[in-house]
This record gives sequence, structure tokens and C-alpha cells, in this order.
Amino acid sequence: MLASFRAARTAPERLMTALRNARVASLAAAALLVLAAPSLADPLPHFGPHDVASLFSISKSENKNAVVFGIRLDEQCAPVGDAPVYEFWRMYEKGPHVIEPLLSREQEAYGISSQRVLPPGDASGRVEITLRALPKRPVVVETRPRDGTCEAWSVVTIAGESGYLYNVYVKLRLLGVDFILLSGWATDRTRVLHEKIPR
Repeated sequence: MLASFRAARTAPERLMTALRNARVASLAAAALLVLAAPSLADPLPHFGPHDVASLFSISKSENKNAVVFGIRLDEQCAPVGDAPVYEFWRMYEKGPHVIEPLLSREQEAYGISSQRVLPPGDASGRVEITLRALPKRPVVVETRPRDGTCEAWSVVTIAGESGYLYNVYVKLRLLGVDFILLSGWATDRTRVLHEKIPR
């Protein structure tokens, strides 16, 4: 009789304890989702009125999506700030106008490892960037005004000569990268340059 009475008292207590534990677990899971949300940790770039939002891209064999690089410029077409070059995803698999930020883990493969603003020289602005995918091939972004807008181009060595980079294609394999293909225009704009870089 006493055992039955104790069992009757402890059953609701066990239920309440289980409910409290479930609530704590749900709150912890929600907190992890908020911390991992890319929209909070990795905001989309802000496009200014004078920016050139498409300098060149990194595409890969896995799908049609591409990382696009742009540069923040002021009304004189000079670079804005100490790190004016930025990157973002063009999610072509979802639609032609869908963009998303690079996640922190994606920066290691497709992001910018360093950038520095150079003396402008004959241009309005010059920024040297180093891509994580091409650590030994610096890219110099040059900017200047033209017909009331800003223009920019990305100068890099391709197949032994200076060219205007427009794409870095990454051919993936099962475990890593097979090769990287650089594509750009010759500086006289009459030829397309290509260089395959084995990995």
C-alpha cells in the first residue's frame, strides 16, 4: 500500500523532470541554430552607388554557382576603406538574381587572404589582393571614371603575360582540387588568355 502511494507521488515528479529536460534541450538547440545562422554571422555585402559589383568570378565544376568579387568606390572612383574588395555567392542554381554571403568555412577556399590599397599611379585607385585559391598570383584591381560611371579591371599574370582576369575555374575531384584554370583578356583586348594550373 505504501509502495503504491510512493509510486503515485513520484510518477508526476518524473514527468515534470522529463519535461524540464526536454525544454532545456530545445532551448539549447535553438541557441545553436541562431549562432550558426549565416544571415547573422555572414551578412550580405552592401552595394554602394559607385561600386563595381562584378570584377571577376570563381566558378567550380560541382555546380553553376560562382563567387563574384566587387569593389567599393567613392564618387571619384577611388577605393573606399582599407579593404574595399569583397566577395559573395551568385546562386545560379536557385535563380539568376539570388545572392548569398560566403560562410566562414568557405572563406578558406574561395575568399581573400589579404588586400592592400596601393598608390593610385595613373588610375584613380589600385588595390592588390591575394586569393586563397591563388596564394602565389596576386591580382591588382585598377579603377577609374569613364562616361560618368566607374570602371575597374583585375590585372594578373596569365600564361606569362599580363591580362585582365574574368574567371578562375576550379576543377574538383573526389578529395580536393584537380586543377585551376585562369581566363582573362590580353591587355590589348584582342585575345583571350588561358592558363591551367595543376594542383
